[in-house]
Amino acid sequence: MNLLAEAFAWIFSPDRLTGSSPLPAAIGLHLYYTFISVLIASLIAVPLGFYIGHTGKGRNAAIAISGAARAVPSFGLILLLVLVMGVTQKPLAATVAFVLLGIPSILAGAYAGLEAIDRRTIDAARAVGMTEWQILLQVEVPLGLPLLIGGIRAGALQIVATVVLAAYVTLGGLGTYIIQGIPLSRYDMILGSAIVIVALALALDGLFALLQRFVVPRGVTAGLTQDIRTTSSRRRAVVGSSLQEGKG
Repeated sequence: MNLLAEAFAWIFSPDRLTGSSPLPAAIGLHLYYTFISVLIASLIAVPLGFYIGHTGKGRNAAIAISGAARAVPSFGLILLLVLVMGVTQKPLAATVAFVLLGIPSILAGAYAGLEAIDRRTIDAARAVGMTEWQILLQVEVPLGLPLLIGGIRAGALQIVATVVLAAYVTLGGLGTYIIQGIPLSRYDMILGSAIVIVALALALDGLFALLQRFVVPRGVTAGLTQDIRTTSSRRRAVVGSSLQEGKG
């Protein structure tokens, strides 16, 4: 408990607002790398995922590549790209590593969202004369958006946790306090920065969870509510009939 109290004291100390690496600036840099990486990964993975989900082509290859990418060690990938691209390109190398780590989850969410749609809905859209682009943009994308947001949510959490490693190549962020605290045995600094990282990840997760619920089409929500009410009514009717038969 004493260490936990010391960690919170370190977080809220006035000294965290001054110095060469103030805490607000470290949080801002951490979020900067996270959002830039999520944005670039989404620009790459979402169109590709929509193509796979709409056409059904390349699904097995996407699953294989995504599985292989998830197995790549984050720290090793960052160091490899820094060595390959040169120490003068460390920000670019780290960003590329974060993007590569975020793509699998976003790609899976994009094509899984379209594959989860009832094929009868797609057939009905074609039956009324909608073109393939209209089906994609007006039917498949709105219905698949919740799963897509779920994929982006998973990718963002993967990236926000991995950005901590950017401090190993002197790019700053919240991982800096962990690296500085280890040789100094400043466990309050290490635990305090870890608490801030966890809080940041939970805040991002909560925002994406709210967004995931917000993007559910209103008609789908109404349909689910109606199904629940209908099912409940049927169950009550069955139970009532059984009770009447029992009395008889």
